[in-house]
Amino acid sequence: MGMTQGLLATMVADTAPDDLRGTAYGFFNLVGGLAMLFASVLAGLLWETVGSAATFYAGAALCIAALVLLAARRFYAPAPAAARRSD
Repeated sequence: MGMTQGLLATMVADTAPDDLRGTAYGFFNLVGGLAMLFASVLAGLLWETVGSAATFYAGAALCIAALVLLAARRFYAPAPAAARRSD
């Protein structure tokens, strides 16, 4: 988190209008907190019902799924407008 939090905060600051920057940070932290709560509840349920190994296997599976989706997005996403221009 130490490597990414500063970058994410910069992205929020760069994309939010000046008058809504505080709201943007609040919403960003709300969504991040809800995602963390959901992930923690899911991990706890897996740990208690299936066992500790299932929690780590589920984490690995979700990481692999995220990598596959990122690779597919990069492969299938259209080129940015700046790259399409032929000056």
